[in-house]
Amino acid sequence: QVQVVESGGGLVQAGGSLRLSCAASGSIDSINTMAWFRQATGKQRELVARITNGGTTYYADSVKGRFTISRDNAKNTVYLQMNILKPEDTGVYYCNVDLTLSGWYWGQGTQVTVSS
Repeated sequence: QVQVVESGGGLVQAGGSLRLSCAASGSIDSINTMAWFRQATGKQRELVARITNGGTTYYADSVKGRFTISRDNAKNTVYLQMNILKPEDTGVYYCNVDLTLSGWYWGQGTQVTVSS
């Protein structure tokens, strides 16, 4: 069994910052890519950022220069530092981890609401 748990969401004013955390635990062999997705009401889930076990990062164009993804391999944890938040960043943020032997796992999501 693998558990993926996000934390750090909340309500913030436009221009503010939040830091999301996601910890994987349980029967973990090794973790490849860790990623953050988000889903706004009525829209499809979209990739926000991802980071490989070697530290290579990818960002969606809409968050480049504002969000930073990082990971702590010793803690099986990935972070998303979100700065200069905009109302369009509002949504449920989901963590996704890719385990070498057992595949992809999703967290339950954490709500981020940015007020204008």
